[in-house]
Amino acid sequence: MGGQKTGKLGVVAQRAARSLSRRLRDFGEVEPDGFDLENIPTADIALYFADQPAKLYQLTQWLPVFENHTELRTIVVVRNLETYNELRTQTTLQVLLVPRYEILMALYDRADFHAVIYVNNGWTNFQSLSFQQAVHLHVNHGESDKICMVSNQAKAYDKVYVAGQAAIDRHAAAIAWFDPSHLVSVGRPQLDLKIASPLPESELTTITYAPTWEGEDDVNNYTSVDLYGPQIVQAALAIPHSRVVYKPHPRVIDGVDPLVRANHKRIVSLISAAGAPHLYLPTANILGILPDTNLLIADVSSVTLDHLYLAPLAPILLTDRRSHPAQLLADSPMSAACAVVDQHSISRVGALMRTSLDIDTHREDRARMRTYYFGDTAKGSSTDAFWSAISAEITAHDAALQLIQRVRHVQP
Repeated sequence: MGGQKTGKLGVVAQRAARSLSRRLRDFGEVEPDGFDLENIPTADIALYFADQPAKLYQLTQWLPVFENHTELRTIVVVRNLETYNELRTQTTLQVLLVPRYEILMALYDRADFHAVIYVNNGWTNFQSLSFQQAVHLHVNHGESDKICMVSNQAKAYDKVYVAGQAAIDRHAAAIAWFDPSHLVSVGRPQLDLKIASPLPESELTTITYAPTWEGEDDVNNYTSVDLYGPQIVQAALAIPHSRVVYKPHPRVIDGVDPLVRANHKRIVSLISAAGAPHLYLPTANILGILPDTNLLIADVSSVTLDHLYLAPLAPILLTDRRSHPAQLLADSPMSAACAVVDQHSISRVGALMRTSLDIDTHREDRARMRTYYFGDTAKGSSTDAFWSAISAEITAHDAALQLIQRVRHVQP
């Protein structure tokens, strides 16, 4: 018994040591890499990301948007060693590792960045925000009705880029004392990208189940995997002349919730047992799957709204783990444009799928919602609006800085 206790304590000590080591690396035990303070690379934009690899999906969806633009040059600035090592193989953009705050400020000052862009609300964003010579722009990592898409931290950025009117209303409903003039509607540039489909060509009806993860706390938990996942997939597999595609959020696969993990494994087993043509695509780009999807079953997440944009003629089944229709409508106006799967309707989810495919009474509702969430939906309009806004922000901020400097110069 004593040996067992010592072993357990040893494991705890090892975990604590690894945790401490990780924190030390995050806070400056690692040397900067990718540049030399005596030979600083210059660029117009710093694309800032401070988190660990588990959250890299927030950044990687933006990389092609910046890679494809040549008029304004972008450098990626990261603060975590593991993220740096992984990211260097995923982008053609130059990536710099800057673990220490004082080096970050020295880099910013010498690199002549005119804009710093943020894809999330990580706490070290506030270290970056202390740099005064650039305009600070928050672009988030998707368009979603999740509560985490709106934060009081929005007040800290010079401008916050959002997709459309739905996001403007979302901020107004959630944040007191927030100046709505800081919001800039630019659509969703990622949806203008040409993403190759990972799906083989088929005349079968494609039913895609693309659930989100369980979130970092209960209020941010929108997943259906633990409550309805296997039932949804079983019902989808029973639809004649169909193929089922299972594409979970990356963080479902290694989720903390044991029931989410267990049901995920069960779903994978169901897909595997059903065989061809059904597919489990854990690493595929969801934006390549959605245009070929005839029916989407998903949660409150960016996937649902991306589908609304990319495949407006294809119906959606939206899940509601809280089984509260009025609250769902208040939180996600999109729910008015689709059938809802909750504890009251899960027993007839197969019938909901067949009805959505055969009758599709929500087609006009989806068209209205598409405009509400994304504004001008012409292909390419989001990318044009995005870069026009960045250029305008840089020009206006540079002019304001020059004015301040002139005023300071003439003061006695």
